[in-house]
Amino acid sequence: MASSLSISGIDAGYGAVRVLEDVSLTVAPGETVVLLGTNGNGKSTLMKCVMGILPPATGSIVAEIDGERIDLVGRSTEAIVDLGITLVPEGRRLFPKLSVEENLRLGGFRPLARGEIARNLEMSYATFPVLEERRRQLAGSLSGGEQQMLALARALMSAPKILLIDEPSVGLAPVLVKRTIEKIQELKERYQLTVLMAEQNFNQAVRIADRGYVIVHGKIAFEGHSAAELNDNELVRKFYLGL
Repeated sequence: MASSLSISGIDAGYGAVRVLEDVSLTVAPGETVVLLGTNGNGKSTLMKCVMGILPPATGSIVAEIDGERIDLVGRSTEAIVDLGITLVPEGRRLFPKLSVEENLRLGGFRPLARGEIARNLEMSYATFPVLEERRRQLAGSLSGGEQQMLALARALMSAPKILLIDEPSVGLAPVLVKRTIEKIQELKERYQLTVLMAEQNFNQAVRIADRGYVIVHGKIAFEGHSAAELNDNELVRKFYLGL
């Protein structure tokens, strides 16, 4: 059973600095929803709120997993991961002095995934064959594209139901961005995931998005009910397409 995410009226910030204001969005079961915004508009802050890293000042964040509605606000990051919600952070955040396989095994730490580490390793290597070839190599010595593959595979090791992906294109050459976005779509379909992806590379993001939102200065400025609506929006044309 696919899971869903509902974010309503979120205000959040750092000390006296408000970053998000009245942010609301939904991700229906099995959808890939993209949150579009240039740097500094609050995409990563929203991801941190969902994961319990940054408590919102107001608002609600509710996940529906296996038919149960669960309020995420006030829960620890560990408890949220245990529910089956996983973040692939911006910049990948790998353990550079550990091997590829050690990084992957750390991804399988949540209780429900620990008993499936061997199976999930096999799945990860089947999905990303290059990681199996480099399983004993230090993560910090991989190329940028390989590190992004490792970050995605590490998330897969936790057997997630809802996958959050923050800026997967950062630091990658255009050809690697295309491959990474395609791999995200493949993972979503193969493992029946629900995906919320924050991204500023509009052209690549809309290739796999069912629909999306544009965030400007911490507020949702536009909701596109399809990729076509996003393409036709004036804000998108101005900020992303230069039209």
